[in-house]
Amino acid sequence: MTAKKREGGEKVIAQNKTARLNYFIDETYEAGIVLVGTEVKSLREGRANLKDSYASIRDGEAFLHDLHISPYSHGNRYNHDPLRVRKLLLHKREIKRLYGKSREKGFTLVPLRLYFKNGRVKVEIGVARGKKLYDKRQEIRRRDERRAMERDLWPKGR
Repeated sequence: MTAKKREGGEKVIAQNKTARLNYFIDETYEAGIVLVGTEVKSLREGRANLKDSYASIRDGEAFLHDLHISPYSHGNRYNHDPLRVRKLLLHKREIKRLYGKSREKGFTLVPLRLYFKNGRVKVEIGVARGKKLYDKRQEIRRRDERRAMERDLWPKGR
């Protein structure tokens, strides 16, 4: 799986599709990420997984946990640890705001997508509130109804 081209010079590497199903996203922030060379090469191959990852604020710095970046295929003994904790690059006021939001009851910091922007790797972090089971069911029902309407509107003999 290779990274997909997107408008505005962005190339999406990975998306956290389950985040939008499991959480209400209130705000989003764009953050840089500190990586080593083999991680960037592996990301250019599109080998990343955001599924169980989350962000945290500790000692005035933001960190991304459980982001899985597969080892580089042509790497040698200097290859990186796939699940290491990675530092996020944000402005101090953004970190303070995220810290305040994450301390509130029910809020968490979830990475939504990982992408290249002007040659640099960026992460979109969302301030998220967990959904209840009935909210998830409503979301699935709405999505299925929308698909059915689009299917009915689509010409039959393409």
